[in-house]
Amino acid sequence: MLNIGVIGCGAIGRDHIRRLHDLVPGAEVVACADYFQEAADKVAAQYGIRAYASGEELIAAPEVQAILITSSDDSHAGYVLEGLKHGKYIFCEKPLALNAADCEKIIEAELKHGKRLVQVGFMRRYDRGYAEMKRIIESGELGAPLMIHACHRNVSQGPGFKTEMGITNVAIHELDICRWLLGDEYKSAQVLKVRQSSLSNKGYDNPQIVLLETQNGCRIDVEVQVADGYGYDIQCQVVCEKGTINLPDPYAVVKRANATRSFPILTDWKDRFIEAYDIEMTEWVKSVENGKLTGPSSWDGYVACVAGDALNNSRGKGVFLPVETIEKPELYR
Repeated sequence: MLNIGVIGCGAIGRDHIRRLHDLVPGAEVVACADYFQEAADKVAAQYGIRAYASGEELIAAPEVQAILITSSDDSHAGYVLEGLKHGKYIFCEKPLALNAADCEKIIEAELKHGKRLVQVGFMRRYDRGYAEMKRIIESGELGAPLMIHACHRNVSQGPGFKTEMGITNVAIHELDICRWLLGDEYKSAQVLKVRQSSLSNKGYDNPQIVLLETQNGCRIDVEVQVADGYGYDIQCQVVCEKGTINLPDPYAVVKRANATRSFPILTDWKDRFIEAYDIEMTEWVKSVENGKLTGPSSWDGYVACVAGDALNNSRGKGVFLPVETIEKPELYR
């Protein structure tokens, strides 16, 4: 059994603990920690595990063999670097860090070990719909990809949400999945503020339009709505030379009644990608047991942050900014 310690007992942390405990073979959650001790104590009592007073204590604990980080975004980089000091395998939920500079520190620390120890939680790569889209693109049957049109819509946001988080916390998924689908790297990026929704009255931009150009000349546009008021709606269309590929909507029963035809739209991201999360966590545990990580790497987390930095820096300037990365180390090739 792989003994895992979880840092962060919020919504996604609890969901991953449930998943590891109930569904993932070869995994055992043995410890947890949270900024709010009461949250950690509650989870510990539920699963009969140990609650540590801090993430650092959990990382150093001898019984913890691998670390799952699901804490607040601003704490990710620090916990990853601490985990690397101890040479432990780490799964870090997105984003890897809030900026590219902190990602570079993580890459530097990981390179000293001579092998990959960090995986980033870009779970959409494990979604069957996205996986089939990538298969079709790589088959070449529709010719070269030319454009991607995407939407990322959330019902609402809690207190403390800021405009920049629309990129670092929300669109970060599109920054990874579009690059993965195309097998291409970003060249330039720009974010636009458009007419604002009446639902966006909490001091942050909503909607925003993300624009990207790749090294091969593909164009990507992403509509980012963090408060759409109707559902959790993820859309993606890849336009190729000979046709298009659309991400399927989640399975839903169609109801016909009262002269209408309808089906429900999900409102919770955990439900929309529940299978992808299950596959992702199962594959991570399996790869750790095999001693070779296969999922999204520190480099993938870094590239997404570089693009995110360019997008946030472009706000209000009306121009595309370059997406410039350091040279890619051999470890991530």
